[in-house]
Amino acid sequence: MKAEEVKKEIKKFADPERAKNAQRYFKTGKGQYGYGDVFLGLSVPLQRKIAKKFEGLPLSEIKKLISSKIHEHRFIALIILLSQYQKGTASDKKSIVNFYLKNKKYINNWDLVDTSAPRILGDWFLNKEKSFLYKMAKSKNIWDRRIAILSTFWFIKHNRFEDSIKLARILLSDKHDLIHKAVGWMLREMGKRSETELEAFLDKNYRLMPRTMLRYAIERLPEKKRLYFMHRLHY
Repeated sequence: MKAEEVKKEIKKFADPERAKNAQRYFKTGKGQYGYGDVFLGLSVPLQRKIAKKFEGLPLSEIKKLISSKIHEHRFIALIILLSQYQKGTASDKKSIVNFYLKNKKYINNWDLVDTSAPRILGDWFLNKEKSFLYKMAKSKNIWDRRIAILSTFWFIKHNRFEDSIKLARILLSDKHDLIHKAVGWMLREMGKRSETELEAFLDKNYRLMPRTMLRYAIERLPEKKRLYFMHRLHY
């Protein structure tokens, strides 16, 4: 299997009108977070179908996809990588994680991060030392910071909240809306499993939280508690 075969398959389904909408949706204009990203206009289900067809693609060829300027090439590369990770041996997984980290500069939009980070890095670091995630959370690169907090989604799914809480504290003063949303989302997921943990975090930090982060975090709480925290924000 070759990367060029995948690219040809993707090109067959290019949809210029859908591509225009994607360019707007993923903020590809000058000065926006997705500036320079190029879309061909394939739906996510179609991209997953193509990825399945080429899930045996070797890492050397995945590299050619993930380093492409075309968004769908990078997305499909990550879906293939995730499939290989989930089916791989311990040695395979180590190689894939190393590949992921060496190429993380290409994981540069929120859908690419959200699709891959929890189930690759999150799974890998679940029972390992996690200082690398803390280093990423302090990076100047927005996508590194989003990868760090999204990786903890896998921890939350295993009812391990400590790192999500610590990373959320680090990111409380982040200036970017995409990080506010990501942190609020992870806190909300934690709250689904433990309202006690979420409320303890909110009691200590709600005044420091950007409004978007707080709104995301409290979204699944009972209405009375949501109003309580939003009301207190004004005092």
